[in-house]
This record gives sequence, C-alpha cells and structure tokens, in this order.
Amino acid sequence: MADDHLSKPFDKSAMTEAEKREMKTEIRNQIVVFVLMLFLTVLAFAAVGADIIPTNFAVPFILILAVVQLLLQLLFFMHMKDKDHTWATVFIITGIFVTVPTIVSLMLLIGIVKY
Repeated sequence: MADDHLSKPFDKSAMTEAEKREMKTEIRNQIVVFVLMLFLTVLAFAAVGADIIPTNFAVPFILILAVVQLLLQLLFFMHMKDKDHTWATVFIITGIFVTVPTIVSLMLLIGIVKY
C-alpha cells in the first residue's frame, strides 16, 4: 500500500554532519549539567545533614544552590540560551515580578500578624 515505505529503514540520515555534531554537543552538555545539578542537590543535603556549614548560613547556602540550579534548568533544559525564546523569557520574567512581591507580602503578613 501507500505506507509500505514507512517500514523500511532509512539509507542515510537527513541531518548534515554539522547538525549531528551540534546535537552530540548539546546532548553532552545536558548530561554534564544534569550531573552537576545532582551534585548540587547532594551537596545541599550533605551540608545540612552533616552540619558542615554554620546554622545561620544554612538557609542562604541552600537558596544560593537553588538559584544556581534554577539558572541551569532555564538555560539548558528549557533552552533559554537558544535564539527565538523571546515570549518564554517574557512570561518567566513576568512570573518573577508577580511571584516575588506575593511571597514577600505573605511573609510580611505572617511575620507581623500572629493568629
């Protein structure tokens, strides 16, 4: 029938050699970033669990690691480092401008008003 050619394997890829190299580089970068993010997660758990860092620096330390992981996820896994992601960037920035004041106001409300 008409779909018989779909069951046959391709003789060669439609990708050029440059596209294949670029894809291999992208895959390697994502694996490296994934391993780095796993390391940062283990570092956060180990630092707090083993009391390696001072108690008053624990929360800022974890927040710093969280921001680094957020940036890595945005850049590599959500492809924000690539071109033509203007609308995604606009929505993320808008979300930040809505979320941060909301969290700050709720923290102030809970901190000031004790129920």
